[in-house]
Amino acid sequence: MTTPRRFSDRRTFLKQAGLGLGVGVTASWGPTVVPEALARATGPRSLWRLDPARVQFRPEIEPIVRFIEDTAREHLIEEAAHKLKTGAMAPADLTLGVFLAGIRNVKPRPVGFKFHTVLSLYSAHSLSLAADPEDRLLPLFWALDTFKSSQAADVREGDWNLAAVDEARLTTPDQAIERLTAAFDAWDDEGADLAAAAVARTQGAAAAMEPFWRAAVRDQRNIGHKPIFAMQCWRTLQTFGWQHAEPTLRSLAFGLLDLQGDRSRVPLGPYASSLEQANTLRDDWTLGRLDAGATRSLVDTLRTIESDRAPAAMAEAINKGLAPEAAWDAVRLVAMELLMRKPGIVSLHAVTATNALRAIFTLSSDPTTRRLSLLQAAGWLPLYRNRVGVDPDAPRIDALQPVDSTAATDSPEALQEIFEAVSRDRGRAAGLALGFVKRGGDPEALFSAARRLIVRKGRDSHDYKFQAAAWEEARLAADLDTTTRLAAASLFNAIGSRAPDAPVIERARAALA
Repeated sequence: MTTPRRFSDRRTFLKQAGLGLGVGVTASWGPTVVPEALARATGPRSLWRLDPARVQFRPEIEPIVRFIEDTAREHLIEEAAHKLKTGAMAPADLTLGVFLAGIRNVKPRPVGFKFHTVLSLYSAHSLSLAADPEDRLLPLFWALDTFKSSQAADVREGDWNLAAVDEARLTTPDQAIERLTAAFDAWDDEGADLAAAAVARTQGAAAAMEPFWRAAVRDQRNIGHKPIFAMQCWRTLQTFGWQHAEPTLRSLAFGLLDLQGDRSRVPLGPYASSLEQANTLRDDWTLGRLDAGATRSLVDTLRTIESDRAPAAMAEAINKGLAPEAAWDAVRLVAMELLMRKPGIVSLHAVTATNALRAIFTLSSDPTTRRLSLLQAAGWLPLYRNRVGVDPDAPRIDALQPVDSTAATDSPEALQEIFEAVSRDRGRAAGLALGFVKRGGDPEALFSAARRLIVRKGRDSHDYKFQAAAWEEARLAADLDTTTRLAAASLFNAIGSRAPDAPVIERARAALA
């Protein structure tokens, strides 16, 4: 059995393992160079040698992961700040270390809850890259602290660890993709683990991800976290290096096959309907017209249709000539409207899952997977709507009206008024934001202000995940009105300027001073 297992004595392993902490780590933003002494001690072949009890990472990153794992939560912020200030570790290395620490130490079942240490890592990283220079390191410290919370939760729930792969039973390179696809189809944990390791070792990055994309889009269990997990893994590996793919893809495979105890072994949601409709799309379906009226009509349909009929409605719109970009706008608007009408954790995931499905639509080269991403995005919206319940009299995103302001759009007071309103009246804040853009204000300024507040005041993984997803989808909208309405409605899940700074951020600032 090669599915991940618990390591019996974590502390003994950490103390006896042969790598020191922080030795020879580069201070640059680039990847760490393997220390010369470490390379001599281990030899080049040991780069692929795994500990018999649990997965071991490459020697250039293993010491950093162990530092994060083994430092007490109450000391980690200060010790990490010291290593950054002295050049003993680089921000990029610590960021990758947090991700891999989550991969090794936190069970990806359910895909959510404590596993958000992995699911939100790239989102936090992306916000840090766009943050003000003085704030750029703060999301990293939030991520470090979030991992320690997740690590403690995992220990309380059984102390799961990602096991070393069974080398003797690895799938052969020529069968790796086929075996992984078959394992996903059969919901076979063990087969998927062996095949995922082989795929990571033997296939190019794009080809390796295709079976994962298909498995990610089929199942809405865990309120849409499966495509989010897949997207976050891809983006993290693209940023920090495909050489870390094997443990990452093994964890991803284990998470994608989570059935939450359901013995029926079938996807949750309209996957069968989407598969059927995928075969009906016109040959030139990737082309089409941008038609605001047709997009509005599709929005009206998706507001009320049931899940099993939504893929057919999407297919009909595409077959009538609507461009996929315009169809995605309809999905974006309905998802964000659901959040606006019934704010909460479930409706929030309508937005973040839409973001992930749209990313897979962009990244996959498989025509069927691309079709399924769009059709499933339509089919999942009713699942979110039915789960939260929506008052039919609740406001609609296309009915948002601009609220006048006396502040000039190019003045700091305009944004200050909007985010002060977030703390008191989100509906007014959305109206002010809509008015701000209608009067010539830049939507990017709204997202920049929201990002600044999250970096300083955000406490929850969903603050980061949602902001990154909402910002990305608004920027990709096919027309300015859609961008504006998405930006305004996103304030129903923004952080207001009156919220206090997060305690971990205050600690980080003090440690970096």
